[in-house]
Parts: sequence; C-alpha cells; structure tokens
Amino acid sequence: MDDPKKKILNRLNRLEGQIRGLQKMIEEERSCTEILTLLSGIRSALGATGDLIMEKYLTECQASGEATPADIVKVMKLLRG
Repeated sequence: MDDPKKKILNRLNRLEGQIRGLQKMIEEERSCTEILTLLSGIRSALGATGDLIMEKYLTECQASGEATPADIVKVMKLLRG
C-alpha cells in the first residue's frame, strides 16, 4: 500500500474510533462540554482527512490526464462547500 493511501486509511480508522466514542458519550449523557469538544476534534480531523484525500486523488487524476484544470477547480469548489 502506498504511503498516502496508508496515511488516509489510518486517519479514517482514528475517525471511526472517535465517532464511536462520541456515540458512547451521548449514550452515557456526558457533559455538553465534553461532547462538543470531541465533536470539534472530529470535525477538524475529518476536514484534514478530506484535504488529504482530495490532494491524492486530484493529483492522480491530473497526472493520468483524466481531469482538465476546469474539472479540478469544479471538484475543489464542490468539496470546500
């Protein structure tokens, strides 16, 4: 497995664990501060992971000739909201 792919999968596995932790915190009715702190961390980690995924696959699409510069700009705008 190439390094960027391994890095992305490791981040996704960590996010999966954080999501499970968030579910458990809600089930246990933990404090709002604890829940919102974890939620903030999850959102940040998800954004960073999304950036890695976007970088890896857009680079590959551009290198293989599958995407034009306009296609790349369109996808980046879509992913960034």
